[in-house]
Amino acid sequence: MSERLLTFTDRGIYCPQGDFFIDPWRPVDRAVITHGHSDHARGGHARYLATDAALPVIRHRLGPISAQGAAFGETVTINGVALRFVPAGHVPGSAQVRVEYRGEVWVVSGDYKVAADGLSEPFEPVPCHSFISECTFGLPIFRWQDQTRVADQITAWWQENREKGRVSILAAYGLGKAQRIITMLTGAGPILTHGAVEETTKILRNQGYKIPPTIPVTRNTDASTHPGALVIAPPSAVDSAWSRRFGQVEVGFASGWMAIRGIRRRRGYGTGFIISDHADWDGLNHAIRETGASRVFVTHGYTDPFRQWLDSQGYDAGIVQTEYGGEAEEPIEIAQP
Repeated sequence: MSERLLTFTDRGIYCPQGDFFIDPWRPVDRAVITHGHSDHARGGHARYLATDAALPVIRHRLGPISAQGAAFGETVTINGVALRFVPAGHVPGSAQVRVEYRGEVWVVSGDYKVAADGLSEPFEPVPCHSFISECTFGLPIFRWQDQTRVADQITAWWQENREKGRVSILAAYGLGKAQRIITMLTGAGPILTHGAVEETTKILRNQGYKIPPTIPVTRNTDASTHPGALVIAPPSAVDSAWSRRFGQVEVGFASGWMAIRGIRRRRGYGTGFIISDHADWDGLNHAIRETGASRVFVTHGYTDPFRQWLDSQGYDAGIVQTEYGGEAEEPIEIAQP
């Protein structure tokens, strides 16, 4: 396989002609960042380039950095290489990176989902010669329900817990998943948020994202102040001193990994809601078909079986070893159906 435009190094995906890296995991001079999650936007780089929509959260997480923003669809030329951000649909501000030089086009997907969630900029397929795709959920067993059904499931669980006099704590990642769930549950009742969730939500609201009001948890908040509440918190806050203030609670977890009962049991969550900000099996295949690419590299997830599947479908497929995560879980061994 020719790797003339993008190459794969121990620091990240590299464009030799442009002399920049995409989502590097070790310090580099120029880093192009797809979105603000910590496995893709890391500290220590000399210069950053990201979407205007992603930069506020990235700056909040990383502190003072030298960064340039670009609008979706805007072309940035670096040493003759044309670079453009295209919506990835993963979380607010997330992007695919289209890279072109002398007629050769590559697209680095970052993380993506193809189903619109009503909050993030909707995914747009990008025609290219070579496509680098995540495959976090790259097995046929992963197929997502419509998010309205998941919203109904969460609301029913919350109502049942409320009738029992218990606070519902829903674990969801603080950038993207938490705000998506808040938006999904509009009108279901007041929602309390952990400080880490509230800070990110406030940043996104200030950017113009329409996220319903929430109530931040303070040192004076407990079950008596908000009986039967729904609390959205990062997974790290579950089973901690922070959560014990609420007394009798029911804990749920919102993740694509909840499709696997073994993970749910191992994590000790009584209730799991299957919702992901990554593409499912059908979404991955749809996105790849829409690019028209003949060459596809897969990364972070079920890379071996998904590459074999792509080979069987006639693609020139390979694997890129990266240090990205999926949904804060490593893929586990599953027998293919």
